[in-house]
Amino acid sequence: MKKVLVAVCALSLVGATTVMAKTAEEIFKGICQTCHGPKGEGKKALGPALKGSEFVTKGSDADVKATIKDGRTGAAKKYKEFASPMPAQKTLSDAELTDVVKYLKGDLQK
Repeated sequence: MKKVLVAVCALSLVGATTVMAKTAEEIFKGICQTCHGPKGEGKKALGPALKGSEFVTKGSDADVKATIKDGRTGAAKKYKEFASPMPAQKTLSDAELTDVVKYLKGDLQK
């Protein structure tokens, strides 16, 4: 009986995790759009445009992913005209980062 109960609980947790997984668009809307705009158009004094950005469209997936994960502050900050640094997104998993990069390079550019 205990083994069955443990198995049911474990399966419930797996199902809950699957249900809670966010799409790249949801991650973008929850994290990125505050500074980069809901369509990646950028926001004055907050963050540069991502839509049409050469860094996003032509940059390597690894570079875009590293910028999201590690952010840009101090000397590494690319756009000095924006008061805020690019905050690091350390809580995103590798799979989430990969999905966000695909979203930025694909759907966001449409």
